[in-house]
Amino acid sequence: MESLLLLAADNPLDHVVDVELFGSGLWAFTLHTGTLILAAVITVWVMMSAARSIATGPESQGVDRYLARGKLAQMIEVTCLYIRDEVVRPLLGENTDKFIPYLWTLFFFILINNLLGLVPLLDVQHLFGALVLGDAHWAIVGGTATGNIAITAGLAIIAFIIIQVNGLRSCGIKGWATHFLGGAPLMLAPIMIPVEIMGTFIKPFALAVRLFANMVAGHTLLATLLMFTKMGLEGLGVFGGAPITIAAVIAAFALTFLELLVAFIQAFVFMFLTAVFIAQLTTHHHDDSHEEHGAEPVPVGAH
Repeated sequence: MESLLLLAADNPLDHVVDVELFGSGLWAFTLHTGTLILAAVITVWVMMSAARSIATGPESQGVDRYLARGKLAQMIEVTCLYIRDEVVRPLLGENTDKFIPYLWTLFFFILINNLLGLVPLLDVQHLFGALVLGDAHWAIVGGTATGNIAITAGLAIIAFIIIQVNGLRSCGIKGWATHFLGGAPLMLAPIMIPVEIMGTFIKPFALAVRLFANMVAGHTLLATLLMFTKMGLEGLGVFGGAPITIAAVIAAFALTFLELLVAFIQAFVFMFLTAVFIAQLTTHHHDDSHEEHGAEPVPVGAH
């Protein structure tokens, strides 16, 4: 019972709020910084291991030389092929190979960060700190880094830079500037241009807030359910609080599976919308070139 009480915090936000470990301000090394580094290491290690398993084997293996070795590598290969061929290629067409390494990295990095938030690293460290070090809040890594608006904003800023640089390279300065009209007549420029400029910054802002809000909401709800177990056991004792504890644990168990689904969905949504925003400027450029020659606009994916 002592272990369960230690895992259930008095404030559910304790499970999602970042904590400075050393340093201060912009130079502080925080709990989420450590988690971000851990996620980066795991991402590189998993993807390099999968790449070695997916690589074509020697000719002596016959047809089997083309098969990925290991279930994890097979799952990653199928996921990568689906993202490239079914999601990104219809949007970016001939530009798919240029952006797919970034989009793959974005998806798996966010996914691993989301999944790390479901692993009770933080709770185990709190339990160890309380039992061994006398500090129930001791931890050096853990939590959901994507539940930190600063981190999701950083990912969104990188996406924003890539989107705009691609627009300038694909359309040129003139084409990039004229897209703010959105194809409307020039007389509507006083209305369209401010709206489109705001939209340029709202898109990455929405990417950051969507990922941050979904991660924080789910983990806060899980922490709240665990808090009910502590309240029941402390207020009613072991026997009186047992029904509350059982109901809360069952609900938390079911919610964990929902959070697992959300982890995949939010990683996919961030990656997909980034691809859409990249394609919007690229598609606009191609549409303009076709319209100049009196032809019907052709989607990029049809090239």
